[in-house]
Amino acid sequence: MKILDTERLILRFQTTEDAEFILELVNDPSWLKFIGDRGVRTIEDAKNDILNGPIQMYKKKLGLGFLLVERKEDQAPIGICGLIKRESLEDIDIGFAFLPQYRGKGYAYEAAASVMAYGKDTLGLSRIVAITRQENHHSIKLLEKLGLQFEQLIQLPNNPEEIVLLAWNRQ
Repeated sequence: MKILDTERLILRFQTTEDAEFILELVNDPSWLKFIGDRGVRTIEDAKNDILNGPIQMYKKKLGLGFLLVERKEDQAPIGICGLIKRESLEDIDIGFAFLPQYRGKGYAYEAAASVMAYGKDTLGLSRIVAITRQENHHSIKLLEKLGLQFEQLIQLPNNPEEIVLLAWNRQ
């Protein structure tokens, strides 16, 4: 089901048919370095990850969840982007991840700008945050381009590492 549409991209709900792509994405070295190892090693693991993650969030929280990002020109899945509600954060946060061959082409910004507009205009959010590791300079730069600003370093439960919290607040 298509949720958002940009000049070059379609953002839609994930399905278990996306398992092969998700398996590749969550095992990408950048994902492992900046997001973490989810232990997804097989197509079956990826299907379960989709069912227990995005699909559950779609059902619980109207308008929230990581959407699959596809290129319009060839329907190639290139990444994920969306708004989620983590138990460990007070606010809704935006997240994104793209396969290496699709980075540096403006796709992440295009998808994330569309998601931010959706959060502000459709969902009426007055605050959107993002979290990332301090050394993830590319993500921080993209988040700042979207209008989020450094707010503080935080620690999530069961994680000793301090991570960056950026935020956008409606004026």
